Amino acid sequence: MKKVVVTGAAGFLGSCLTKKLLVEGNQVIGLDNLMTGRVSNLAEIRNHANFMFIQMDVVSEHILSMKPLAGVDEIYHLASPASPKFYQSAALDTMAVNTIGTKNMLELAKSNGARLVYTSTSEAYGDPEVHPQQEMYRGNVNTWGPRACYDEAKRLGEVYCYEYYRQFQVRVKVARIFNTYSANLRNDDGRVISNFVNQAIRGQDITVYGDGSQTRSFCYVDDTIQGLMRMMEKEAATGEIINLGNPLEYTVLQVAELVKKLTKSNSRITFHDLPKDDPKLRCPVIVKAKKLLGWEPQITLEEGLLRTIEIYRSQLSELAGGDGA
Repeated sequence: MKKVVVTGAAGFLGSCLTKKLLVEGNQVIGLDNLMTGRVSNLAEIRNHANFMFIQMDVVSEHILSMKPLAGVDEIYHLASPASPKFYQSAALDTMAVNTIGTKNMLELAKSNGARLVYTSTSEAYGDPEVHPQQEMYRGNVNTWGPRACYDEAKRLGEVYCYEYYRQFQVRVKVARIFNTYSANLRNDDGRVISNFVNQAIRGQDITVYGDGSQTRSFCYVDDTIQGLMRMMEKEAATGEIINLGNPLEYTVLQVAELVKKLTKSNSRITFHDLPKDDPKLRCPVIVKAKKLLGWEPQITLEEGLLRTIEIYRSQLSELAGGDGA
């Protein structure tokens, strides 16, 4: 049985990954300061015999001396706000968790001889001038803007990973994750899928920023989790940066129209000012993931949206039932 640490365990990706790791028979220690994560995401596993949850910030200087973390075999460092809504309102915390927090997790990996997967982001490419994006592209990031606290912090986190790999031979792997979704996203998350689906099933206006021509590539959470676990497992991924995302590209307007169709919603699609530095194009090249991990997404956008819509609808019905009780 492997001893695995997951930071950001109460968040969207972290909670899904934690549940999968437990199913696979691992002992899992989940760390989260609950800034954007929710304890309710872990409700079904809180009493699992092989799970321990510790409410703590990975930036804390005390984290390396915590006895439960001794002897760890694997570390998934997912902790960080990931939605612009949240990271822009907590810019300094976002910078800290991706730099100081990353250094702490690398130190933990170094002292235990553990493997570490660091979840970086497609935002490392900024508003790209090269399309689609492959790992060797160095990006076009604005350091003097509202997204920089996330984009640049993730990029510096990658540099920490590089130096710990180069200087100390820490078995680190960096995943650049593209847009991932499922109903596990908070309904107040502010990202495209959670916004569109919740607005559509409530009959509210579906809000598109800009003219909707900007593109994104959406990967269902099960596929992303599988990619992260393959990265941890494959020795060939050590010391590598690998894109994890779905290479099928859609305009934001196409996604809004598809959500409206699948929900059979009468919502209007409305258009609003595009946020500053919002990327116009976003699509991964996943040749490296296919070659080194034997991984590529299996779930289509339509299938993933249908799953997401069904669960959000169920949650909305439960809330409505509770209000009427």
